[in-house]
Amino acid sequence: MSKLKFTVVGPGLIGKQHIRLIRENPDCELVAIVAPDHAPNHQLALDNSVPIFHELATCLDRMAVDGVIISSPNAFHAEQARLCIEAGIPVLIEKPITASVHEGTMLADMAERRGAKVLVGHHRTYSPVLAQARSIIQSGRLGRLVSVIGSAQFYKPSSYFAAGPWRTQPGGGPILINLIHEVGNLRSLCGEITAVQALASSAVRGYAVEDTVAINLMFANGVLGTFLLSDTAAAARSWEQTSRENPAYPSYPDEDCYFIAGTRGSLAVPTFRLKHYGEGVESSWWEPFEEEQLDIERQEPLACQLQHFVEVIRGNATPLVSAADGLRNLEITEAIARSAATHTLVYT
Repeated sequence: MSKLKFTVVGPGLIGKQHIRLIRENPDCELVAIVAPDHAPNHQLALDNSVPIFHELATCLDRMAVDGVIISSPNAFHAEQARLCIEAGIPVLIEKPITASVHEGTMLADMAERRGAKVLVGHHRTYSPVLAQARSIIQSGRLGRLVSVIGSAQFYKPSSYFAAGPWRTQPGGGPILINLIHEVGNLRSLCGEITAVQALASSAVRGYAVEDTVAINLMFANGVLGTFLLSDTAAAARSWEQTSRENPAYPSYPDEDCYFIAGTRGSLAVPTFRLKHYGEGVESSWWEPFEEEQLDIERQEPLACQLQHFVEVIRGNATPLVSAADGLRNLEITEAIARSAATHTLVYT
């Protein structure tokens, strides 16, 4: 089977990872880069022996392309994805799907009307860690789900804010930068989120944006959840520091970022410590649990996502994270920001 031809739009940090993975995948071939007219971008194109275009429309007009990966700044997502959909070219859009719910709604509607092949780059969805957690939940070993406790607590250094002063202003805090990953994970594990309630604080840094957020969550199936988010906590309870999927971060294999409980058992993720009542044993706090430590074979989620995109392009799979899913994650994230700002319960 011939290789699929890919264009990467926006070769920043994540874009360079996409380029690397395309080159490593035997089903894929990088044929072009779309990026601003800057010397490092020209050098990157030269290093990869592909042409560089400064406008996506020009690239699509001149090149035969099977798929496009958009990893440009959020403000460009809507227009660049629209060009791909109109050209009938499958597209993977890095999260968030667009810069606003309004733009995302229009793009998702367009994708549905045209039957377009659109993926949104919530790459953790393709993580074997998350897949195994979903499998355990769906198997019924936990019984009916009751609750979930989540954490994304880490410390961003001062250099992070010096490199991007916009991160100290509204829209630059962890709700809109980091939490959208967690929303996607929680929906994948526990179902649709129907209401949120949040409290935010900026007491540590004193910026005009939150640094710590406490969130209550209500799910359509009756599950209730709590989530603690902070980019100023010297803690190791975050996906990056526990999943062992990104070697750029220190790893703490004894820590968890999610704890999911049901009527028959509970699961800690990603250590996969499982406690459950044995078959025929009544659920009761007087009864001891059977305890298991499950194994997991880890893989790079971005690589798994690319292979899924390949299968979608070839017609062998449907998008695991569609435009509608990406939009839903953005809607809930914005609802959490609104709840924190207004001190109200927000239905989603």
